[in-house]
Amino acid sequence: MTPQPDPEAGAAVKAADRAHVFHSWSAQELIDPLAVAGAEGSYFWDYDGRRYLDFTSGLVYTNIGYQHPKVVAAIQEQAARMTTFAPAFAVEARSEAARLIAGRTPGDLDKIFFTNGGADAVEHALRMARLHTGRPKVLSAYRSYHGGTQQAVNVTGDPRRWASDSGTAGVVHFWAPFLYRSRFYAETEEQECARALEHLETTIAFEGPSTIAAVVLETIPGTAGIMPPPPGYLAGVRELCDKHGIVLVLDEVMAGFGRTGTWFAADLYDVVPDLMTFAKGVNSGYVPLGGVAVSSEIAATFATRPYPGGLTYSGHPLACAAAVATINVMEEEGVVENAAALGASVVGPGLRELAERHPSVGEVRGTGMFWAVELVRDRETREPLVPYNASGEANAPMAAFAAAAKKAGIWPFVNMNRTHVVPPLNTSEAELKEGLAALDTALSVADEYVR
Repeated sequence: MTPQPDPEAGAAVKAADRAHVFHSWSAQELIDPLAVAGAEGSYFWDYDGRRYLDFTSGLVYTNIGYQHPKVVAAIQEQAARMTTFAPAFAVEARSEAARLIAGRTPGDLDKIFFTNGGADAVEHALRMARLHTGRPKVLSAYRSYHGGTQQAVNVTGDPRRWASDSGTAGVVHFWAPFLYRSRFYAETEEQECARALEHLETTIAFEGPSTIAAVVLETIPGTAGIMPPPPGYLAGVRELCDKHGIVLVLDEVMAGFGRTGTWFAADLYDVVPDLMTFAKGVNSGYVPLGGVAVSSEIAATFATRPYPGGLTYSGHPLACAAAVATINVMEEEGVVENAAALGASVVGPGLRELAERHPSVGEVRGTGMFWAVELVRDRETREPLVPYNASGEANAPMAAFAAAAKKAGIWPFVNMNRTHVVPPLNTSEAELKEGLAALDTALSVADEYVR
């Protein structure tokens, strides 16, 4: 893992990218993507030989880091044996991946519908819920992200929805709990939980319970701010859904497969949904894969009635072989346990220590390798360091923070007024401390904007 500088090759890669690649979520002429030469473990590097500790895990998916040799070997072996096969057939890699996933999902979520990623997993989960109940509406939270396809982006609760929000998708948004920026004037977690549940119950009542197919929630919201729900909230949502015959969908695309220090975030709350979506960490993102874990009751709906949905690459053998290898690696190497242990002993204490010394830090929250640092201009008023959905000059403080972090040797996950600490789950203690030291340096830049 010794980066070899090759600026000429990097310039060629950059030129081809700028000429031909259309990037997601971007104004094409206002971006300057880094040309990446290689990656291994928790690091990647550019063509100038600069190495970065990846505190983003790609897009929170390289849960076992880059280029894990056992997973690379499994993909190579599967490619030599059978690169692809249609989804209507029973294929060993597909069957084994489904078996291993079902063995770790909570409750009776024993049937696995494979998709190509998280967004289409959400699409199909909501389709299943509507067909199962015969109802049209879906309730989802503000401060959420569920994907970029048409239905998934409509249930999303952040500004990325706005440009594609048709207003006819049958989606109703509500406020989920978040004590630091409470919409319920709560002062304690108990108040926040009770008032958020009352708000949801009232929303259900006024929308008409008989019209609602599903409530969809990220078990722990990811991109929107890594906001662990207060004790009792998810159990209360489960109770409301059971009372009204509503399907509970938990989105574990980002939080699943060890990210929270458990196989799934639902394990932390002892709640079993009717449908659960997954992707990202299922195979560390090495080959695109997602899916829906389906309860026995919903699976029975389609026992003799065809499910009207599918994908050409559902359960792709290369992706499934990568999933099998990834899950086995996680078991053999204690990756989930490592995330829990180092999250509790290194990341959490380290971030809280930084919060004590940096006035720009308003709150630290998270679990496992899933943390958010809320940056503010004023701790007393909790004014965010930048306005909601800021861009351009209004976003200058966060841009300066991100630049300082990169200069210090880490690649940060920055969203609005937060930085998320989401490294690979098998990042070592020494690497985590290296990253925390770089964050310390970058936060000093954020401190310059505090009132």
